[in-house]
Amino acid sequence: MDPVSHTVINLIIFVLAIYVGYHVVWTVTPALHTPLMAVTNAISAIVIVGAMLAAALTSTWLGKSMGVLAVALAAVNVFGGFLVTRRMLEMFRKKEKKAPAAAAAAKAEGH
Repeated sequence: MDPVSHTVINLIIFVLAIYVGYHVVWTVTPALHTPLMAVTNAISAIVIVGAMLAAALTSTWLGKSMGVLAVALAAVNVFGGFLVTRRMLEMFRKKEKKAPAAAAAAKAEGH
């Protein structure tokens, strides 16, 4: 009996990760979205470090280009995650009430 190659095992793990990730993301309630985005940003930062190491330690052009691509995509993910988190947190802030125009004009005149 031949052992299963590492490529097949890695491909199976990758497909299972996509399947589980899809179901986990689409079943999250909106209230948990912001904390999960913070965790995702932290994971993406770790991916950036790993991709930089992979790009630096690889001697082939394919490995270096894939490492640079991974760094770029993870950086976009981190930046987008911070924007989404900031926008969601803005939704929970109290909005300032604007004064009516007549009251504002009277204050400006010193009455």
